[in-house]
Amino acid sequence: METGCQGANLTVVRTILVASDAPSVRAEIAATAGNPDTTIVEASSGPEVLAMVVESMPDLVVVDMQMGNMGGMATTLELHLEASYDKLGHVPVLMLLDRRPDVFLARRSGAEGWLVKPLDPIRLRRAVAALLNGGTYYDESYAPLSVVAAPSASGA
Repeated sequence: METGCQGANLTVVRTILVASDAPSVRAEIAATAGNPDTTIVEASSGPEVLAMVVESMPDLVVVDMQMGNMGGMATTLELHLEASYDKLGHVPVLMLLDRRPDVFLARRSGAEGWLVKPLDPIRLRRAVAALLNGGTYYDESYAPLSVVAAPSASGA
């Protein structure tokens, strides 16, 4: 007589909450980050994100910096504030930025990761994987290049 769960599929399904007031951005994230082991849920405002996190606690929130009356920074700050009071569990946040100077705001918000638009599917997948695995992801694709002077021909 056999007992146990031989051959049982123990795949963990992760939930990613994608928040943007632009349906095209939500669709792009869902198409790139979605796979059979991932459930994508969508929100179109910061207050909607907060309500959905309270209700179902996703594994990751991807939030657009520019979003209606409560943008990505305010949403991220509120999620982290609620977690600090133990009103919510901690959920990592990947912030989508419109321009390189917004990195300062992403850092200030405490986001665990950020990407500068336009979105690149490879960078997006790397960022999502890193955050789902408990890490961080900081997009350096638009960082200024450091310039190092080449040694002179005389070797001096």
